[in-house]
Amino acid sequence: MRKHNGWTPAVAGSTPTRRRFLHLAAGAAALPAMSRVASAQTYPTRPVRIVVGFSAGGAFDTFARLMGQWLSERLGQPFVLENRPGAGTNIATEAVVRAPGDGYTLLVVSVANATNATLYDKLNFNFIRDIAPVGSIMRQAVVIVVHPSVPAKTLPELIALAKANPGKINMASAGNGSGSHLSGELFKMMAGVNLQHVPYRGGAPAFTDLISGQVQVFFGLMAGTIEYIKTAKVRALAATTAMRLEELPDLPTVGEFVPGYEASNWFGIGAPKNTPPEIISKLNAEINTALLDPKMRARLADLGGGEPISGSPDDFAKLIRDETAKWGKVIRTANVKPD
Repeated sequence: MRKHNGWTPAVAGSTPTRRRFLHLAAGAAALPAMSRVASAQTYPTRPVRIVVGFSAGGAFDTFARLMGQWLSERLGQPFVLENRPGAGTNIATEAVVRAPGDGYTLLVVSVANATNATLYDKLNFNFIRDIAPVGSIMRQAVVIVVHPSVPAKTLPELIALAKANPGKINMASAGNGSGSHLSGELFKMMAGVNLQHVPYRGGAPAFTDLISGQVQVFFGLMAGTIEYIKTAKVRALAATTAMRLEELPDLPTVGEFVPGYEASNWFGIGAPKNTPPEIISKLNAEINTALLDPKMRARLADLGGGEPISGSPDDFAKLIRDETAKWGKVIRTANVKPD
């Protein structure tokens, strides 16, 4: 290399100082990723909150407690449920949206979150944007049941009866915008019938009036209706799921008579949007492991849980997007407003 006045010109990238700088810069860039991985490996190091937008004792609360117990045993820290009912689960959802994205606050996600995006005109959050899907857990079947005095013995007979008596058959629901209401509205749209909607403040009073004959039709969760079906206090006409139910194999699906119809309650776990993907992946793996465990599946079945739906966070995200679009169309078409 040619020298000039005792000074040797530097070649770019050749000095030890520059190489050291580049090495340190590369190391610094890798630190956040390494930190996240290390954090996920040790997660959790303290109790985790699972926020539930329903009252204690309900189906979603019961299933969430079961999954929380599993996660506690597998991950070595308490997963504690916090019930924050109200505003159709929006209070609980907003609390989690505003929580730190560190994996220590989780949300029980349900079909209500998908319907609320259209049902409520003003929300302080965008569910799809602000909540990161962690994993789906369960799909619950809905069953169309009628009071024994209703002359229809099959779903086609109910459709014919409703068409012959438009607006004269009462359809109870757990309230405006509830799962039972929207399942019924979708049925009305697709079957071309006019059932008179009678909203109640919850499924229990609606079912009480169904049993007494004050209303004639109800779209009820199988977990809450199967014993009444078996004791003939109500008559089951069809399941709203895509496939027939293991618990009621002789019961046809609505889709066998109304092609394309499907409605079900589902739930899973979500987290604030900035939760590290490594923590989400760890939780997702544990949830999927639980859904493959024979004892867990048996306990879910005993509770009338329906069909476990395992999958990746992306699978759960797709379910949420699809359900949000589907029920949004029903809500707009039927002009459904919240209570």
